[in-house]
Amino acid sequence: MPPVTTSISPIARYGALLDAVRGLRWPAARRVPGGLPGAHRSRMRGLSPEFTEYRPYRQGDDPRRLDWKLLARSDRAYIRLADDHAVLATHFVVDASSSMLFPEESLAKWETARSLTIALGSVVHATGDPIALLVPNPRGGVRLAPRSRRGAVNDLARALAEAPTGGDAPLAPALGRVPPHARAVVVSDFLGDAEALLGVARERVAAGGEIHAIHVIARDELSPPQGARLAVDPERDDVRRPLAGDARESYMRAFAEWRLQLAASWRGAGAGFTTAITDEPLESVLRLVIAPREIAAARRAATGRESPQAR
Repeated sequence: MPPVTTSISPIARYGALLDAVRGLRWPAARRVPGGLPGAHRSRMRGLSPEFTEYRPYRQGDDPRRLDWKLLARSDRAYIRLADDHAVLATHFVVDASSSMLFPEESLAKWETARSLTIALGSVVHATGDPIALLVPNPRGGVRLAPRSRRGAVNDLARALAEAPTGGDAPLAPALGRVPPHARAVVVSDFLGDAEALLGVARERVAAGGEIHAIHVIARDELSPPQGARLAVDPERDDVRRPLAGDARESYMRAFAEWRLQLAASWRGAGAGFTTAITDEPLESVLRLVIAPREIAAARRAATGRESPQAR
């Protein structure tokens, strides 16, 4: 008899994280174009039960939208305006370059990027919205078309598990392929084509798109271990620098300044920006991505003073 083999779903390892985000909702940052009925407020006005305002009846208006009770009371013809709701596809652009494979012994940055993408995908899928994936790579990468059917989150997990990693494929072209009115989420350490990527993001925001950037950082990048160490650029083996003594302190100052500038530039472009440090609870990062203003307000209420902008 041949051996019995069992296939474990690629999403099984994320069970605890998915349980932690169950029930979260991610409303669109702005009204979305009309389309298939969904959970997000649309730019279209229609017959939704969610009343918004009255407008005087004009010739050509649908008589079904007349408020007959108001007409009977006031002898004035008004129609009820309401916000329609539509779906909003979310496209994840995930960085799988060599710098994301740090530290080599744990691959913590890549694991964090995958976990955040899958958890956010499950939040999106729970509201009936399509999820899509782009993982650029010199060997072809991965592209997952938008889908909202049952099992879409498992498809997302499988695609990330099978995605080729390494190299230095740019992210900007991938972001440029995302439909203009979809929600785009860039998960990266931004050590590649950061300027070109920000340029594409600015264009999309100016055109009415919604962009979120998640900056993945390993703890060792924030505070390298003490002692003599040789830092090697993961995408360029010929770039090597000693990281000890004054060089370590200089690196830490420069890295902190760069992170502040990066966050300011993305927020200044109108995009959401969240930092994800690999050893921090992922649930906290996810809540900052989904509802940064609400969390900032809660922090101010708890401390009784103004708090800095959400990371």
